[in-house]
Amino acid sequence: MKNKTIAVFIILFCCCVNGASYASDLKYPDYAYEFLGDDKWENFNRKMFNFNLGLNKYALRPVHILWSSIMPEYGMDRIYFATKNIEYPIRLISSLIQKDFEACKTETIRFFTNTVLGLGGMYDPAKTLFNIEPVDENMEQALAGCKMQAGKYFVLPILSFTGLRGILGKVLDAALNPGSYIATPVLAIVKAGLMVNKSSYIQPIIRLVEDTYADPYTIAKQYYGLETYLKCANLDRLSVKDELHVPIVSAAAPVEEIKKIPESEMKVVTEKKKPESFVKIEVSSEILNPELLKGGTSFDDIIKKNYSAENFKLGPDIFLLGYNPQSPVIDSLRTSLFDLPGVDESVWNELSIWNRSFSKRIKSVSIPYSVNRQDYKFRYLLQKGKSSPVAIIYPSIGEGVMASHSVLLAKIFYDKGYSVIIQGSHFQWEFLKSMPLDYRPGLPSKDAFILRDLTSKAISFLEEKYNCKFGDKVFIGTSFGALCVLYIADIETRDNVLGNTKYIAICPPVELTYAMKQFDKNSEEWNKSSEDFKQRVAQTAAKILKVQEFMDTNANANFEINYLPFSEDEAKLITGFVMHQKLSDLIFTIEDAPKCSKCDIYKQINSMNYQDYVKKYLLTNEDCDVNDLNFETSLHYISDYLKNNHNYRIYHSINDYLVSQNQLKQLKQYADDKMILLDNGAHLGFLYREEFIEDLKQTIASYKQ
Repeated sequence: MKNKTIAVFIILFCCCVNGASYASDLKYPDYAYEFLGDDKWENFNRKMFNFNLGLNKYALRPVHILWSSIMPEYGMDRIYFATKNIEYPIRLISSLIQKDFEACKTETIRFFTNTVLGLGGMYDPAKTLFNIEPVDENMEQALAGCKMQAGKYFVLPILSFTGLRGILGKVLDAALNPGSYIATPVLAIVKAGLMVNKSSYIQPIIRLVEDTYADPYTIAKQYYGLETYLKCANLDRLSVKDELHVPIVSAAAPVEEIKKIPESEMKVVTEKKKPESFVKIEVSSEILNPELLKGGTSFDDIIKKNYSAENFKLGPDIFLLGYNPQSPVIDSLRTSLFDLPGVDESVWNELSIWNRSFSKRIKSVSIPYSVNRQDYKFRYLLQKGKSSPVAIIYPSIGEGVMASHSVLLAKIFYDKGYSVIIQGSHFQWEFLKSMPLDYRPGLPSKDAFILRDLTSKAISFLEEKYNCKFGDKVFIGTSFGALCVLYIADIETRDNVLGNTKYIAICPPVELTYAMKQFDKNSEEWNKSSEDFKQRVAQTAAKILKVQEFMDTNANANFEINYLPFSEDEAKLITGFVMHQKLSDLIFTIEDAPKCSKCDIYKQINSMNYQDYVKKYLLTNEDCDVNDLNFETSLHYISDYLKNNHNYRIYHSINDYLVSQNQLKQLKQYADDKMILLDNGAHLGFLYREEFIEDLKQTIASYKQ
């Protein structure tokens, strides 16, 4: 799975297809209830689900690992495509029953084309040569087309989630599958190999669900609802390819009036330029005043030019040419486009023991921290040199040690000669299991002490284990992780225990309470158009799946995505649900909810937003409200550090929706030319851009000197 970030969006967002229970006492809908109905046999289902996880971990996954280590990924793909081609009768009969004659025609053409030109279906010339997309139909879809209800869902051994319609559909699929009639011992072995090969493709999703979420049962149940609904509604046929790149048309000025400036002069971060070297230039959002385009502009310089602190206009230091902005919320979703060559590339499947891609070389280790609590887990990859500098990576809110962005940042540092340590967000359920029972994350002024202590222990552990001594340390964080990185920097100025350290903060919220309210606002947008809610969220989920599919199949193609196929409401639906799912996992862990028996915690969870979390778990005085924490959880709290030190750099976007313009201006006053602004990208939506990556590499290289 090339792009795990979109995959995470899929799993997180899958709940949205299940309809909504518009209970007046809940702030968030019960996504599963309306579509799947009451979990009548939840106690049994949870026990059976845990049994299936154990069976997969100790029996099925080892077989898949062995198979993936024998057969290169290229060979596995050929076998998989051939297996799908053989199942043509299932798709044909299903389409006929639904009177979908266009699908019958498409699948018939595909079958004969791929059988003849594709060497029995091992290749897909129907798609690659003739652009004929597959229509993935099965018999459960045919039964749904005949108005058969899904029935109560339950969990069966190996089959996992299903219902009466699902079971009958699988029986009919088997009856129509030519491979089911293989009888001789030799052919039976071949059939077993085909089954192992096909089922191995689900392992990354199982592992993702198992390792990422506090309650994998609920997520897996909702994923089943997503897959079933989208297929039965034919939303899996949605195409988004033509929407991912659109021409950029300037409405600002005629092209002939705009002087072309080389790209090297657009990115003016590393050295200051004279104002007269700039002219009006075209960026995708607007024509900017040239006098405010100085890269790394000093706030004092702005004041000297008679711009008041209140009224000066922020100008960007890095231009993202051809970015084609949509809206801040939609642009923030482009963080999922962040990818680097060589991170996951391998001729072997992800499960294979021979897969030595960068991401598979990163090791995991656990160290004790709190008595009678789970050991603290972190990941690392060391350089061969015993005195290399080390980068410590803190991810965004709710992200664990497996976060894909952390791996990508690790690759950038590692290529520059750094060893890397990847830590999980402290505002995350797995992190909480390593902390004292009374620990509640969310106060940066307190969280930073724990994070610094954990980092110190991790460094000491690795230095002792490998008999090495790390050189300089660089801390880098994104979003909430960036805020904590700067708080650690402030602590270190008063009590230096980590040695020579530098810091990089990407999109830190200036005022955490403001960002938290923005999260809540987006999360609660779901009930503004309740009449078409089910269809709206289902179509959004289908688009996510299709973007994921396109990116996986075009990972090496020279195709630049400069547009995402989401409306503003759909983007808010996605980001809102993602953020609430992270909060949900944390509350599930704080309340020590059971995983193996009926769980009633979700009524409480669906009644709480981030502000409610603060009131219940962080505010000890009933007379206090969320605003009382505004200063303590903001960058204003460490403004003295930001003003008086030069060992950090902040990257921010001018249109980040988690900060206001006034907050950015105040941060500019604190950080001066240590703050780098981008003209587009919103919240982390610029991570994938070459302009940002190249400047980050320059910063990293300068820190190593």
